[in-house]
Amino acid sequence: MRKYFGTDGIRGRANGVITPELALKVGQAAGLVFQRGDHRHRVVIGKDTRLSGYMIETALISGFTSVGMDVLQLGPVPTPAVAMLTRSMRADLGVMISASHNPFEDNGIKLFGPDGFKLNDAIEREIEVLIDADMHKRLSGSNDLGRAKRIESVHARYIEFAKRTLPRQVTLEGLRVVVDCANGAAYRVAPETLWELGAEVIAIGTEPDGFNINRDVGSTAPAALVAKVRERRADIGIALDGDADRVLIVDEKGQVVDGDQLMAVVARSWKEDERLTQPGVVATIMSNLGLERYLGGLGLTLARTAVGDRYVLEHMREHGYNLGGEQSGHIIMSDYTTTGDGLVAALQLLSVVQRQNRPVSEVCHCFDPLPQILKNVRYKAGEPLRQDSVVSAIEHARERLGNAGRLVIRPSGTEPVIRVMAEGDDRGLVNDVVDEVVDAVTRAAA
Repeated sequence: MRKYFGTDGIRGRANGVITPELALKVGQAAGLVFQRGDHRHRVVIGKDTRLSGYMIETALISGFTSVGMDVLQLGPVPTPAVAMLTRSMRADLGVMISASHNPFEDNGIKLFGPDGFKLNDAIEREIEVLIDADMHKRLSGSNDLGRAKRIESVHARYIEFAKRTLPRQVTLEGLRVVVDCANGAAYRVAPETLWELGAEVIAIGTEPDGFNINRDVGSTAPAALVAKVRERRADIGIALDGDADRVLIVDEKGQVVDGDQLMAVVARSWKEDERLTQPGVVATIMSNLGLERYLGGLGLTLARTAVGDRYVLEHMREHGYNLGGEQSGHIIMSDYTTTGDGLVAALQLLSVVQRQNRPVSEVCHCFDPLPQILKNVRYKAGEPLRQDSVVSAIEHARERLGNAGRLVIRPSGTEPVIRVMAEGDDRGLVNDVVDEVVDAVTRAAA
């Protein structure tokens, strides 16, 4: 168990868990860990549109400069832009201040190494040790303090990067696209990119005020996008989350398309074009069994990992895959990016739609998902999953499902919640199995 880092950086209530004091120490600790060599070290810092971003950014800058690192401030940009610019600007470290799809009250700190990839567990543990240590004697002298500088033209750099993931001849002309930016980090770059590629763009969720990020908009609240697609008779709707590293699609009929279907579309297209570096896709234990069966019909495998796009990416890097992702819409295409990129994933889908000249509802309906039910049980303390009654309930549930389904029980990496998910061909059985385990966990957590 780690004290500060979860499955996606450090996350929690702003000024509760994520305090200026913690941000200062994270800056100092990460800065010390990534000082490798005698060159002038630099870190790039981006953020989403939360009010608390100002506070956290200032504290991080103090931390980094106090250990001699120069800071390059990017302002509000998507998480994948931070990863890309960390590499492009030859920085030693990248930081994104965001709590992704969480409400504005929360915030977080995500760290990227000089290669643009999220840090592994070992480096995060090293940083945690330093956070709790006395770093006073390791601070820089007065002559060696770092400087902070705001970088201009960041948005233009990322827009050009996103466009170049498509062949030059690809255009989005003739497509009416609604894009929901969740009042988050992509509120400027996503509509601009789609417009430059020729689409007719209707943008919503592009008026951030510090408080409205992810509020009734974005990939976790697609109802607004569904309504706008139907109202404007659009060809497609694109929903990003607060930091734009995930995406969901709404087809022309107003039906929501999740990450599993997106991975299926891209996998099929890339297989036909002989672009897959391995005959398969990497996803998490939460992806639908229907995806696994569909890929099997194409002669492709589905490798499963723990929940979290970082674990998907680690498996991809270790075994040579170039396509992976999560049902939630984190789609990783390692030919282009080092992390999930909602906008790039949407562009890849749009290129398939244009090439096939078929409605999105047809392109994106690759398989019928098996009935899948997910319920959350909140707990205050302790380890409910270790109690004998819960262990017995889980064993009994798995016996009932047999080979006709899957059961996944896991603690959330970002909040005190136990997630119980089951899927199978028999919806009634799946529902009963989930309720059985949820009841046991609820009693144990009381």
